[in-house]
Amino acid sequence: MPRTVRPKDLLSIADIAADLETILARAERLKRDRHAGRGRPSLPGRTLALIFEKPSTRTRASFEVAIHDLGGHALYLSSRDLQLGRGETIGDTARVLSRYCDAIAYRAFRHADEIELAQHASIPVINALDDVEHPCQIVADLLTLRERWDGKWGGRRLAWIGDGNNVLHSLLLGTAAVGLSLTAATPEAYAPSPAIVEQARSLADRSGARIALTTDPRVAARGADALYTDVWVSMGDEAEEAARESAFQGFQVNQDLLELAASNALVMHDLPAHRGQEITDEVIDGPRSVVWDQAENRLHAQKAILEYLLPPNGRARRVARR
Repeated sequence: MPRTVRPKDLLSIADIAADLETILARAERLKRDRHAGRGRPSLPGRTLALIFEKPSTRTRASFEVAIHDLGGHALYLSSRDLQLGRGETIGDTARVLSRYCDAIAYRAFRHADEIELAQHASIPVINALDDVEHPCQIVADLLTLRERWDGKWGGRRLAWIGDGNNVLHSLLLGTAAVGLSLTAATPEAYAPSPAIVEQARSLADRSGARIALTTDPRVAARGADALYTDVWVSMGDEAEEAARESAFQGFQVNQDLLELAASNALVMHDLPAHRGQEITDEVIDGPRSVVWDQAENRLHAQKAILEYLLPPNGRARRVARR
């Protein structure tokens, strides 16, 4: 896969903004090859360490299957399995795993810990979700839209309905990078980070996309080509559950809201879904839902990301950096 200057890590989707279209095209090819039974192991013998501080279904499964399909091996390490839980520093953990493995996917509570791990690792670190971003999810989401829209972003607009969370942060940056316009509707107290909005608008200035914020879900949904929502209470926000459920009243993606969108608008959710809360059964299971395509595409996106970040000879690179 041709590359511009390759980043060592994928901590933010902005790290791969320049090559995002190339990664999406490769993911699309990898998906076709797998469905046709002609995939090949492009990363034989590579080992991917998975450090997970939070539970996961799609992220863990897609990374494990992805590295297996590419000829490598996954090493799953929950926080309970590591000396991190007994006081070993993140830096020391990064140094040790760099001697054993070819890449690390880290699902962390804090983005600061993600950065610290990457600073001390001599192998690529992939953000598998933290409190600021979820870049791998958005690669899968953009792959889903690319398939449905034949790779054409111009004139399309995505509406986000819900929390200004890590998924929205990566979505703002990812859509801006490829030229897809986005309107985000969030309660005023749950707006996305101003710094990330500014970064997204800088990318959008170059791609021709438009970024807009509103507190009215109906404004965002009207005429949109896709509606995207997420849970109102993310992992780590449980103490705010009552306040959040009150603040997000009116932000449910339901049939009434969908009828304001374009007649062929798609419905998206990154899962897990709290059915009957942020989205109704009628919509998530309806004919316009691409939720299950998004879930499958985590696998193909992960494979393209791994190919992109790992050099042709990862072991030689690691030994050279001892």
